[in-house]
Amino acid sequence: MDGNLHMNWSVRSVSAMLAGNILYALTVKLFLLPANLASGGGTGIALAAHYATGVSVSGILLLVNISMLILGFFALGKAFVVTTLLSTFLIPAALEVFDRMLGDFVLTQDILLCTLFAGLGVGVSLGIVIRTGASTGGLDIPPLILYKYFRIPVSASLYAFDVAILLLQMPLHPAENILYGILFVMVSAIALDKTMMIGTTQTEVKIISSKTPQLQEAILKQLDRGVTLLEAEGGYLHDRTQMIFSVISNRELFRLERIVHSIDPDSFMVITRVSEVRGRGFTIDKHAL
Repeated sequence: MDGNLHMNWSVRSVSAMLAGNILYALTVKLFLLPANLASGGGTGIALAAHYATGVSVSGILLLVNISMLILGFFALGKAFVVTTLLSTFLIPAALEVFDRMLGDFVLTQDILLCTLFAGLGVGVSLGIVIRTGASTGGLDIPPLILYKYFRIPVSASLYAFDVAILLLQMPLHPAENILYGILFVMVSAIALDKTMMIGTTQTEVKIISSKTPQLQEAILKQLDRGVTLLEAEGGYLHDRTQMIFSVISNRELFRLERIVHSIDPDSFMVITRVSEVRGRGFTIDKHAL
């Protein structure tokens, strides 16, 4: 049974990696190349070299990825290389396939649309790959090395590399394209963050009420969610009470609000969105022993 579960998870992981890499290559072909957008990372280097020399983007990107993979092997070890190997070869291969299939096809020539959809596509595709525990390789590797040896935050060094690559492309692009390139990097970062958070965000609720027992029972029975009672004291009157603490799914919030309002309309409720919750009832079956 465990072996079958492990096999299914492996199939899902590989499928997600394939989908993410293919989406990345398609985004480059449909939006980055037609708009002549400046880009960061290994793709930015490949695009700059393509515009300067005419050499295919896929070929240059493959060379960049292999170089970074070798660097990662010596600096980060074999385990990292295994998770990155698929992306190293798949993205250039998929890009070459789309280039031959689509030829000179242009979906849109609106540079703003290309910028927004390029950022969306790249961010979502990177998020899909990273959620599997893998890496897209390329210029993602140097920031990981800097973090390992010098504790420089990955996000800071990654943005520094992207900005440097964008600045290097200034002689090859109008100033307007560089500005669109900055917008592209920002949109892709937001899309990446949102993709990483899909399915992990939950809602934290704190309730102070004079009818704590009734609310506790309603949450346990009607929502089937756990409740923690915290001792609290009013800051003005110093009256002691109990505060209800619970974590629910986002779609259960409206039901909880109706329950609280029906039992105690005068209750005080604080609602907070949390990025991830681990433990029984969320990442562990609530009925597991």
